[in-house]
Amino acid sequence: MRRTTGGYAEVGRIHADSPALAALVSPGTRIEKLAEGFTWSEGPVWIREGGYLLLSDVPANRIYRWSEADGLSIFLEPSGYDGPEPELFREPGSNGLIPGPAGTILMADHGNRAVARLDLAGLGKTFLVTHYRQKRFNSPNDLVRGADGSIWFTDPPYGLAGLNQSPIKEQPVNGVYRLHPDGEVECVIDDMTFPNGILLSPDERILYVANSDPEHAVILAYTLDGEGRIADRHLFVDMTPLAGKGLSGLPDGMAIDVAGNLFITGPGGVHIFSAGGARLGRIDTGRVVANCAFGEDGRTLFLASTDILARVRTRTRGLGY
Repeated sequence: MRRTTGGYAEVGRIHADSPALAALVSPGTRIEKLAEGFTWSEGPVWIREGGYLLLSDVPANRIYRWSEADGLSIFLEPSGYDGPEPELFREPGSNGLIPGPAGTILMADHGNRAVARLDLAGLGKTFLVTHYRQKRFNSPNDLVRGADGSIWFTDPPYGLAGLNQSPIKEQPVNGVYRLHPDGEVECVIDDMTFPNGILLSPDERILYVANSDPEHAVILAYTLDGEGRIADRHLFVDMTPLAGKGLSGLPDGMAIDVAGNLFITGPGGVHIFSAGGARLGRIDTGRVVANCAFGEDGRTLFLASTDILARVRTRTRGLGY
C-alpha cells in the first residue's frame, strides 16, 4: 500500500445539474485523491476525538486509518471473519462504520455476520447482535444510529460466497432491521432484493434505504411515526435508467447534511439531491464510489471509491457537526 501525503492529485470532475449545487459545492472544487491501493474501499467514518478517518477494505479484511499528518496505515486486521472456512465468504471484512458511544465505533461486520461495537483504544470487539429468530444474519452491510440508541441496519448477502445461493445463508429475506436499545431485534423491511446504504433524516422522521439491484436500483424513503415505526413509504429516486446506460456503480452508501440534502452513491459517482428530491449534481471520481461520509470540520466529504480514498470540500455541513 502506497502512502500519500500532501500535494494530492486531482481525479474526476463535478457535474452540476442545477445552479442550486453552488450553495453546497463551489464551482471548480477539486476532488483530491488521498490514498490508493485498496481492493474495495467502504464505510468511511471520521473520528473527531483523534482527527483521523477509518475505512474498510471489505475483501481484504482490513480497516485502514488515514490522517493528514500520518497518511495511511492498517488499523485493524482482520476486521471481520478469522475462522477456519474462509472459502464460505465473498467479502470477509467489516463494511459500514459509524460513530458509536464515546471511544467506539459501530460496525456492520460482514464476515462475522453481526453488528458489533469496536473499542478504538484497545480494539476489543463486542457483538451486539448476530441472530434474528434463531437464524444467523446474512452479512450486515450498513447501519445508522438513532437518537434513542436504536441501530438500524441492512442485511444483504454480499459477504457470502454465492450470495443468495450460499449454503450458509439462513435468513429467508434480505432484510432491514432495527436493534432496539433493550436488545430486541425487529425486521422492519422484508421486501427489498439487495438493501444496502441506510440513513435517517435530521428529524429522524424518514428512513432512507438504497437498493443495490441493477434491475431495481432505487432509494426508498420510509416515513416513521413518533415511535419509530414505519408508517408509509415512497420512491425517493430511481437510478435504474442510469444503471442501464452503463454508468458504473449502484445505489450504495449515503451521507446527509444538516439541511437534509442527500449525497447518494450510485451509477456514475455521488449524486446530490435536495431534501425534496431535486437533483442538484454529481461527484464523479472516474470510479465506482461505494460510500461517503462527512469529516474534518464537518465540511469535507470523504469518498470510498473502489481502490482509492478521495475527498471534496463542501459549503455545507454534515449532520452531527
